[in-house]
Amino acid sequence: MQQPQRLGVVITTYNSPRWLAHVLSGYETQTDPDFTVIIADDGSTDDTRALIDEVKARGRLNLVHVWHEDHGFRKCTILNKAIAETDCDYLVFTDGDCIPREDFIATHKAMAAPNTFLSGGYIKLTMPVSEAITEADIRSGAVFKRDWLTQHGQPNTHKLWKLTRRPWLVKLLNGLTPTKATWNGMNSSTWTQDIKDANGFNEDMQYGGLDRELGERLWNKGLVSRQIRYSAVCLHLDHARGYAKPEIWAKNRAIRDEVKATGRYKAKNGIEKLETPD
Repeated sequence: MQQPQRLGVVITTYNSPRWLAHVLSGYETQTDPDFTVIIADDGSTDDTRALIDEVKARGRLNLVHVWHEDHGFRKCTILNKAIAETDCDYLVFTDGDCIPREDFIATHKAMAAPNTFLSGGYIKLTMPVSEAITEADIRSGAVFKRDWLTQHGQPNTHKLWKLTRRPWLVKLLNGLTPTKATWNGMNSSTWTQDIKDANGFNEDMQYGGLDRELGERLWNKGLVSRQIRYSAVCLHLDHARGYAKPEIWAKNRAIRDEVKATGRYKAKNGIEKLETPD
């Protein structure tokens, strides 16, 4: 089976250095260290750059910082810049508020398959739990233990089943979950060439559904999606969502409806600016 030769993890961020520091600590603890961290930075200030320089100096990560000026929400634009510039043949996409479990990279790499994208899982933390996490908790792996989370106030619900490590149960839960294997920006991966063939992210999309829209175009291209939400797990730190506006959601929904109706897979306003989509 085809396996990635050069894996990159693309982490989006915007002016959240405290959470990004936690996330990068998670990548410094990975069991498989053979990967590149690509930070797709949508115009953060020097605080984020200083953090990245500090992490680079530690020498534990092969880290690339892709940045552009802050002209409002341009996540798709910076993602396309990161995709266009990388030499990695396989890309994992996540966010700067998602702490990976130590087997995160190894799992995506092992489960990569031709003509496939992977849809991973996450646990959305409450703000008090997010605030309680320390670097030591991440490096020890304590934050991925049910007891630690519940003792710090995380609700003890079925969502914490994502923390299980029993292979037979992980396989069963991946098969039983009613959640569709969609592309989500917190935890998904596929081959770089497939994303480039789809012309990357649609820069007409703003906050709300932009990741799902890419996945829908990848389906149109003929890719299949595989559910690994109980295999590849990250913790989503809480934060405000200032970009969530009804009119933007409506615009994005219309774009996604058009993608479904036409069956097109290539974005017109993507990595390349096309006159007409294929």
